[in-house]
Amino acid sequence: MAGLAAAWQLAQDIGGVGGGGPRVLVLEAGSRPGGKVRSTEFCGRTVDLAADAFLARRPEATGLCTELGLDDALVAPGAAGAALWARGRLRMMPDGVNLGVPTRWLPLARSGILSPAGSVRAAVDLVRPHRGDPGATGDRAVGEVVAARLGHEVVERLVDPLIGGIHAGGVGDLSAEAVIPPLLTADRAAGSLMRRMALPPAPSPVAGTMPTPVFWSLEGTAARFPAELAAALVARGVTVHTGVAVESLARTPAGGSGHRTWRLTLAGDASTVPGATGASDSARALTVDGVVLAVPAGQAAGLLAGHAPEAASLLGEIRHSSVAVITLSMPVGSIRSELMGTGFLVPRTSTMDGRAALITGCTYLTRKWPGLARPEDELIRLSVGRFGDDRPDALDDDELSAAAFGELTRILDIDGRPRASMVTRWDGAFPQYTVGHLGRTARIERSVAELPGVGVAGATYRGVGIPAVVGSGRAAARAVLASLEEAPPAPAP
Repeated sequence: MAGLAAAWQLAQDIGGVGGGGPRVLVLEAGSRPGGKVRSTEFCGRTVDLAADAFLARRPEATGLCTELGLDDALVAPGAAGAALWARGRLRMMPDGVNLGVPTRWLPLARSGILSPAGSVRAAVDLVRPHRGDPGATGDRAVGEVVAARLGHEVVERLVDPLIGGIHAGGVGDLSAEAVIPPLLTADRAAGSLMRRMALPPAPSPVAGTMPTPVFWSLEGTAARFPAELAAALVARGVTVHTGVAVESLARTPAGGSGHRTWRLTLAGDASTVPGATGASDSARALTVDGVVLAVPAGQAAGLLAGHAPEAASLLGEIRHSSVAVITLSMPVGSIRSELMGTGFLVPRTSTMDGRAALITGCTYLTRKWPGLARPEDELIRLSVGRFGDDRPDALDDDELSAAAFGELTRILDIDGRPRASMVTRWDGAFPQYTVGHLGRTARIERSVAELPGVGVAGATYRGVGIPAVVGSGRAAARAVLASLEEAPPAPAP
């Protein structure tokens, strides 16, 4: 998504591509563009295999949908709210929770998610004076901030399942500055953290219109987003090449004009890439003025090693977690528990049969997206895997599906077996935004900025969701064009 968004921004700012003017090319190592925003057919329906929605309140994704003419294709989830597996049963998330942080004590206490002692500890935040420190600087772990103000139960049973689940990590290590910036601001202010984290009231909808939902997707599947974007790029003259990877990046010597370019060594099916030279696909190379590296951290580190050592070193130090998604078709009537909201989350402290729970979350797909509903089944999606939990890697697909379904059976009181199942693995998919992440990102970006015509983009840097990744790609494209404008003029053809 970051690479496609970068190409879109380049095509816009250049003001026309193809023909005798500048060319924009997308080189995609996989078989299709869009990265992890992917879907497939399952039991006669198209289901998403990773992200199935994006935040409506962030403008990057919704704005790009508007540019693509997709406003009428936006769809909201058909259900709202989510539950938590807490104290032996599913309990609905209380009203007034902002990114896992409770902002109202009474709904929190009534939810039963916390023990009586945990509820009392959270209430201390409302009555104990907190002087604050508006001049404080520096980053802290999310869990450290919340535990100090609201207690460990709030961290373990609310904040970690939600924020840790989004990032497939643990809030004991995750950077508050990177993943919940308002939390640090609220903690540095005087008064109650809960009150400071309270969400502003939603704007009143215009008469005759529906209120804006929290999430949007696109009619059919979220994977329609990159597909529509790729098609729009091609219509603008951008060429999108799948099955083509970049193995190395080299700086060309300056010519008489002082103009220098970048030489990309290509791998894969590069025979159709315009301008690529070489006797065979394995030896083909492409010379370009600028390049956006919208690739994972490890690959970016390898490409930058000989050009931006500091950026390469910092990128190589970023840790990643792997996850898997298990999609199930359950016969109607086999699930005896009531399916409330869009699904549930499982705290990392939960146990099943004396062992740490494998499941991290569950989505009721046919409740969340009514267009998937059929009279014969319920589609359920399970998520497993988080940083530090390597158990999914040790199980094959059948074993992983069976283990996760066993836990689901206990939570939802299931009588029967799945009609069908599918396992999708995402190895090393989630970069871990540990404390100090944004500072390290700024150093990476400064190091890369010293290379004329090079930018970096993707989930590695300033957010893992679709809006953040789209914004990252567009920002990198603008930075590359700005650096090229400062470079010596290219020689005449």
